[in-house]
Amino acid sequence: MVDVLTILGGVDVREYFLRRLLLIVPTMIGITMACFLLMHFVPGGPVEQALMRMRAANQQESGAGGANYQANMTQAELENIKKIYGFDQPVHIRYLRWLSKVVRLDLGTSYTYERPVLDLVVSRFPVSLTFGLFGLFATYLVCIPLGIKKALTHRETFDNLSSILVFMAYSIPSFALGVLFIVVLGGQLNLFPIAGMVSDGFEELSFLGKIGDYMHHMFLPLVCYTIGSFATLTLLMKNSLMEVLGQDYFRTALAKGLSYKQALFDHALRNALIPIATNIGAILSVIFAGSFLIETVFSIDGMGLLGYEAIVNRDYPVALGIIFLSSLIMLVGRILSDICLVLVDPRIRFE
Repeated sequence: MVDVLTILGGVDVREYFLRRLLLIVPTMIGITMACFLLMHFVPGGPVEQALMRMRAANQQESGAGGANYQANMTQAELENIKKIYGFDQPVHIRYLRWLSKVVRLDLGTSYTYERPVLDLVVSRFPVSLTFGLFGLFATYLVCIPLGIKKALTHRETFDNLSSILVFMAYSIPSFALGVLFIVVLGGQLNLFPIAGMVSDGFEELSFLGKIGDYMHHMFLPLVCYTIGSFATLTLLMKNSLMEVLGQDYFRTALAKGLSYKQALFDHALRNALIPIATNIGAILSVIFAGSFLIETVFSIDGMGLLGYEAIVNRDYPVALGIIFLSSLIMLVGRILSDICLVLVDPRIRFE
């Protein structure tokens, strides 16, 4: 086993990871600044939506005469609404004000829920975490063995047929497949629930009943969540293993008397897993942020659905908070990817 402290203890390695950590700060500033500017210049922001709600309420009370409500508003009333949402200041002042709060771990207050954004994230995070971990486990449980099998049966019947099926699955958008599942399997055949993660009487079920009910609800979303990753990870595993099987050290291991199975698992497989280890950064980001479309289609109350609703409702604090946290997790995950790469392949040095 490789000594982790030995690998990461060199001066050059410490400097490399220190530089990577320091680069997170300007990168996050660039990401959040671009998203902040984009959101605040898109039409239909919180001020416009507040005016629409007030006009609709006025119409309901006073009839058609409320159509000119916005035109009858005084400038002072309009400025007061802008002040409530922080739009009374130039955009760069608003961004600096938001950034100063983020440094203090204050992501603001949701316009829609009127709750701190951090509380909303914490309340939704377990749902997306569970969903993401199950999806990650299911994806790798299928893709790694399938990639190995395809590499060992290259250009044979199994490899050809599985490639057709994998690429057919990859070509179908996951959200479209989700809608199809809901209509056919959930609606017409009534085999699976079409929304939520648990049934109404979940608390009254036994322990095994709760597990069964949860898995029954999660089956269709997990299939849609993982099916798009099958082609990428399966072919990555296959091509990586095929490249290793053609290396001289693998043929030398066979020449020394090792069985094909021993040489495969003791020498080839570990090196073939190196490209897989580099995906951990993106994986962490997906686990944290959830899947916007899948959670929306199946009404799963996680981070993805929260982010989608925030964008639709122009709930800028929530949208920016999710972007900030997911980007931070992704950048940290990239650093963890490098660490995992070193652990998997001791020959790699950061100099």
